[in-house]
Amino acid sequence: MKKIIVADDEQLIRRLVCDFLKKDGFETLEAEDGSQALSLFNSNPDTALLILDIMMPAIDGWELCRKIRKKSDVPIILLSARSQEFDQLTGFEVGADDYVTKPFSPTVLVKRVEALLKRKGNSGADTMRFSLDGLVLDKNSHAVTVNNSEISLTLKEFELLDKLLSATDRVFSREQLLDDIWGYTYDGDTRTVDSHLARLRTKLGDWGERHIITVYGLGYKLDREGVGE
Repeated sequence: MKKIIVADDEQLIRRLVCDFLKKDGFETLEAEDGSQALSLFNSNPDTALLILDIMMPAIDGWELCRKIRKKSDVPIILLSARSQEFDQLTGFEVGADDYVTKPFSPTVLVKRVEALLKRKGNSGADTMRFSLDGLVLDKNSHAVTVNNSEISLTLKEFELLDKLLSATDRVFSREQLLDDIWGYTYDGDTRTVDSHLARLRTKLGDWGERHIITVYGLGYKLDREGVGE
C-alpha cells in the first residue's frame, strides 16, 4: 500500500482528500502545517507522494517543497486557491510536479496522483540505465552513447544529464541543480550550471539541442519529445 502525506491547515479538505485516496487503496498521513508535514516525511522515508497546500502555518508549501527537493525526488502536488500564472510558475520552480487549484474535484486529484506515481514507477524501473531517443546513459559503466557513438563527459556533465533524465519534462531550477550536483557548501554561483549545461548540450550535438531545454526565468528541463527550444 503506497503512502501519501496530505498537508493542509483546513481539516475538511484534508479529510476529503484522504477519504478519496483511501478508497483508491492508498495509506494516508495527515499534517495540519508545513512543519508537521516535514517531520512526517523525515520519519516516513517510504512516502510515495506528497500533496501540499501552499498557505500553511509554520512552513508554507513553497518552502516545504524546496526543503524536500534538497533531499528527494518524491512526487509533489501543490494544492492552492492561488490560481494566477505567477503562482503556478513559482510552484514548478520550487520543484512541484503538479499544481491543482481550489476548488477541485477529489476524483480528478486522485487520477493525477495515480498518473504521477505511474510515471515515477516507469522512470525508476531501471534506475541504473536510462535510454531516450538514441541516447543511453549507463551508471554502472559511467558511459553515455548517442546512436551507439560514445560521448566523453566530465563527472559534473554526467551527473547533470543523469539528473535531467531522472525526471523528464520536469523543470529544475539553477539553484536546485547547483545544490544537488555541486553541494550546499559550493561557493560558486548559478552561472556554473549554465556553462556546464551549455557544454553538455554541445557535446550531445543535435540530441542536446532538441532535448535539453532552457526554460527562461525558471531553469532547465529534458524534453522527452525532443522538440527543441
